Amino acid sequence: MTEQNYYSWREQGDRLRSLSRYEEAIACYQKALEIQPDDSYAWYWQGNLLSDLERYEQAIASYEKVLEIKPNYDDAWNNRGLALEKLGCYEQAIASYDQALKVNPNYRIAWQNRSYALRALKRDQEAVANYNKALEMETDYHWGWRSYGDALCNCARYEEAISNYEIALDMQPEDHAAWNGRGYALEQLNRYEEAIANYDKALKINPTDSAVWANRGNALSKLDRNEEAIANYDKALVLKPDNYYCWKDRGLALEKLGQCQEAIISYEQAIEAKPDYEFAWVSRGMLLANFGRYQEAIASYEKAMEIDPEFFWSWGMRGMVLEKLGRYQEAIASLTRATEICPYYEDGFYHKARCYAIQGKTTAVIENLQKTFEINPHSYRHKAATDPTFELMRDNKHFQALIQKADG
Repeated sequence: MTEQNYYSWREQGDRLRSLSRYEEAIACYQKALEIQPDDSYAWYWQGNLLSDLERYEQAIASYEKVLEIKPNYDDAWNNRGLALEKLGCYEQAIASYDQALKVNPNYRIAWQNRSYALRALKRDQEAVANYNKALEMETDYHWGWRSYGDALCNCARYEEAISNYEIALDMQPEDHAAWNGRGYALEQLNRYEEAIANYDKALKINPTDSAVWANRGNALSKLDRNEEAIANYDKALVLKPDNYYCWKDRGLALEKLGQCQEAIISYEQAIEAKPDYEFAWVSRGMLLANFGRYQEAIASYEKAMEIDPEFFWSWGMRGMVLEKLGRYQEAIASLTRATEICPYYEDGFYHKARCYAIQGKTTAVIENLQKTFEINPHSYRHKAATDPTFELMRDNKHFQALIQKADG
């Protein structure tokens, strides 16, 4: 009778699962497990249903019960990995996929899922190799080709990415994400009109994808069609108001149109959506500085520095505002930190030279101008030759030699 009850509960769980009545199905599997605690089948399906209900910790516990009973159950290792991914535990997920692949090296889905976890960790080169493995096993899987294209894009291998998106689209012409990905790859190759045409294809299939509207806005902005770009960003933001990248890009387009007050508001919206978005803090600071609101600009730069102390641009911009305020020692310290972080930051060296010139420190002026010209001689030679800050340096033979050398 006990065995009969056990099978009855399990079969009832299966029926309820097929009807998508997951909570009731889980209750039935639990009843079966009270009678037969070492039933890997019931633990496995309970784990799957818990995962579908987004109860990932409980799902992982169920899969681990399965694996105590059947250590070589590749599907349980794979699904445990998926649940770990949902919790953001990508390294542990990869380890779980590795166990699945140890049991079954030809397990395409595990290779594919491993690729996704690698991409989440920004290990895109490894992800590309994993997609390649998966697609060797099943070449007619369009989602795999599209995802392979996405990983190649992240590796800046745009021509290859386009080829992969085209394979995906040959299989599934209505895959709007593949059209979007192909558009993005074309945009990175400066083929903006073609990119827009691809975004249009994606939007015809799915007009409610915020990311596509934002990408289309970026392509339009690169063509200096900024009014159209802003209209596209606005559509994206209606669909996803917390898209902080989109608020930032909208701010940049408004800046290009000279609508700087509106741009500040857009950057502040980006900050509201993501308070630790250092780029928006710096962009806001630059516009505040342009309006002569120097203390607010410095506070904005310092917020960016707090978020990312290695973001050289915030140190550099802060230094330039301090220079404008005549706080030259503080400016030099800030600019020095910027050039330590980024040794190719020519603006940092140039503005340090200006601060030293005002202080009459000739040797330091020459040293910093020399570094500026080593990085970018053509842009800065004429700038230094005509900058009134260096007026007292005009007759200095070292200054003259630097200018002439840069000119040559």
